[in-house]
Amino acid sequence: MSFYSGLKRVLIGESLPTSAHAEERLSNAAALAVLSSDALSSVAYATEEILLVLVAAGTGALSWSLPIAIAIIALLVIVILSYRQTIRAYPQGGGSYIVARENLGLYPGLVAGASLMIDYILTVTVSISAGTAALTSAVPQLTPYTVELCVLFIFLLMVANLRGVKESGQLFMIPTYTFIACIFVLIGIGYYRQAVAPVPHIYPEVRITENVSLFFILRAFSAGCTALTGVEAISDGVLAFKRPEWKNARLTLLWMGAILGTMFMGITELAYTYHIVPEEGQTVVSLLGREILGEGPFYYFIQVATLLVLLLAANTSFADFPRLCYFLARDGFLPRQLAILGDRLVYSNGIIFLSVASAILVVIFKGQVNAIIPLYAVGVFTSFTLSQAGMVRRWLNEKTSGWQASALMNGLGAIATLVVLGVIVSTKFLLGAWLVVVAIPLVVCLFLSINSHYKYVAERLSIQEIAPRSYVPRPKGDIVTHPAIVVVGQLHRGTVEALDYARSIADEIVALHVDLGSTNREKLQQRWQELEADIPLVIVDSPYRSVSRPIVQFVEEFEARHPGALSTVIIPAFVTRNWWEGLLHNQTTLFLKVALRAKKSNRVVTTVRYYL
Repeated sequence: MSFYSGLKRVLIGESLPTSAHAEERLSNAAALAVLSSDALSSVAYATEEILLVLVAAGTGALSWSLPIAIAIIALLVIVILSYRQTIRAYPQGGGSYIVARENLGLYPGLVAGASLMIDYILTVTVSISAGTAALTSAVPQLTPYTVELCVLFIFLLMVANLRGVKESGQLFMIPTYTFIACIFVLIGIGYYRQAVAPVPHIYPEVRITENVSLFFILRAFSAGCTALTGVEAISDGVLAFKRPEWKNARLTLLWMGAILGTMFMGITELAYTYHIVPEEGQTVVSLLGREILGEGPFYYFIQVATLLVLLLAANTSFADFPRLCYFLARDGFLPRQLAILGDRLVYSNGIIFLSVASAILVVIFKGQVNAIIPLYAVGVFTSFTLSQAGMVRRWLNEKTSGWQASALMNGLGAIATLVVLGVIVSTKFLLGAWLVVVAIPLVVCLFLSINSHYKYVAERLSIQEIAPRSYVPRPKGDIVTHPAIVVVGQLHRGTVEALDYARSIADEIVALHVDLGSTNREKLQQRWQELEADIPLVIVDSPYRSVSRPIVQFVEEFEARHPGALSTVIIPAFVTRNWWEGLLHNQTTLFLKVALRAKKSNRVVTTVRYYL
């Protein structure tokens, strides 16, 4: 075993067979921890974002936090009920990309997909930065190491998620429920102290830099709407639940909404009651904890619980971002590598992609939550609006039982989220939201460019006009001196040329295809018989989704049946026009050649290139 293989096994564990996929499902309690941690943890900073805007108009403006919180709760109720309709209509998972593309068309679907991708990356960046801020609030000596701590936490989350859905769910349940319990205890003690001994109405002196206006209130409202980020994650991750998936997802979504709404309203009301004013280097939850609990053990326990849940909030993105990338890659809008299941039955490449992108943003913004927040929520409310509008279109087209009430609810959700999106863009545009507004169409252009490349490759590799091949094998009983194995990924022009080359050099040929669990065997065999019937095609299963291992094993068994013969393993490979286009394709050829040449043997490993 190589050092890399040993390290990989220690960090993420043994490979799981594809047959174990059904076992890697989540109970409702575990799903609430994995898929709702982003939304639930937003209570740690959503109230703070409202107060940071309001305090610019003086402490008197802080009273606006309560009506703003009530408006956000009303919006939360609308969004929750709307997404319950989406889950019912899409029991196999109805993310914004799928709903918008199926009902509104390609471009709205791609806009929804781009918006969600950007939002998921920002979610990791914000959550990790906010969690680190909770830690540095309690231990100010760590403040100079903010960026390093953020990157370390991202790496730890990446490793935890690479270990698989089931393990990450079990790992994240305790911190999530500990945080929920801590917040409810803090709220309970806060209300009890208020009832026993009313808090004096004393605010510190604050310099007034702005006047209260409608635009000012809307800006505070848009800042507080970060409380709704992550609400869509359950509808995106329906298939992560145990059976019956859609019913469990709807129930969990309802519980998440109730818990989130109660905690957010409680924290906001207590912040107003206890006259909390945001301070540099201190979070609102930290200030509230000091005011209600003092600096005792429970205060530090709440800070640790907040740190952990904010770190785990990023896990909502780690659960859904790879799945979104899978759908986009499956449809040809992202590199195909993002559609491949990893050793632990998760989309490992998507997890690594998300980790690298969020780490880059942490470094750029130096782990400062307030610098990242203006970029936040634009993507998620764009996807909210497109998803709900798509559902209205679906109900109007299908008119199934109860469609009027469903269309009304989704229509209300679409209008509400569209209004909020307009408020967020207009109030945060110059503060940084313009970056997301510009980034979304750029990402859509990237999707279309990738898709155009894949269509070009498919056209160049098409075998529609190729005539059937013929090959006269040696009579049985003759000594085979030069057998050949042709590795077949897909039947295309590159494969045909590799087979023609094999015919020219070999006196016995066998074609080998590895089924990773997604091959349409009947279609492949039928097409093979039409075009390459003279060469036997062997299809081998790969329960652990490895290409190299079953091929090496087959080659060794094949060579054992031909002792002393010089065998040739032929690997078809197409060559793209530009090097960067090669990044859109799996580098299987390279890894396979390394594996076949790892042991000394009497064989030739060659590549037959087809130039696009």
